[in-house]
Amino acid sequence: MKTNLIFTLTMLAAGSLLAADSTPKDDVTAAAAALGNQPNYSWRATVEAGNGGFRRGPTDGKTEKGGYTTLAMSFNDNAIEVVIQGTNAAIKTTDNGWQSAAEASQDNGGGFNPTMFIARMAQSYKTPAAETASLAGESQNLTAGTNGISGDLTEDGAKALLTFRRGGNDGPTVSNAKGSVTFWVTGGQLVKYQTHVTGTVSFNGNDRDVDRTTTTEIKDVGTTKVEVADDAKKKLE
Repeated sequence: MKTNLIFTLTMLAAGSLLAADSTPKDDVTAAAAALGNQPNYSWRATVEAGNGGFRRGPTDGKTEKGGYTTLAMSFNDNAIEVVIQGTNAAIKTTDNGWQSAAEASQDNGGGFNPTMFIARMAQSYKTPAAETASLAGESQNLTAGTNGISGDLTEDGAKALLTFRRGGNDGPTVSNAKGSVTFWVTGGQLVKYQTHVTGTVSFNGNDRDVDRTTTTEIKDVGTTKVEVADDAKKKLE
């Protein structure tokens, strides 16, 4: 009896020490892993841009572990749907129907091509679980407070968000990139995160100052149903 009591107290003490060693970054990383291990979930990402430019509506996403990821969004009031499977993507617009990423990426002869932009974004898209893990790795001095776990982004982390790309050399260049991130974790579960980035984005000789806040809210964890049209599946083959 005495031996069992000593063992129990020892285990409790060890657990307390482990908990004490946990950092805010550890908590975010663990929450990202927990979300990624779920069979499915949904989210809504809302963008607030304080510098005008094209109008980008909310993005509604759904994903299933090891399966499809779907996105529904709008640019300048044009509805766009995206289906992603691995490194393949299919994009649907009102004018063109379903296209493969290669088809959607073809140059339209000049000017802003939202379909090309979406195709490139889709090929490097990160679901919230994956993006949260990346953001945690690209953050500095994460601190837990009454309004979530917050910190600054590294310059590279801010640049990646400003260009919607991870790696690659054919995208725009960015200067004066700065950013911050806040995560909301409840009971070990990621429920929301928000990024704020500023900087100057240069593309084809044109400079544009960007000031953008993106808020992503997680929902329907474990109850999301992902449905993909047959025409979209054909474009993923």
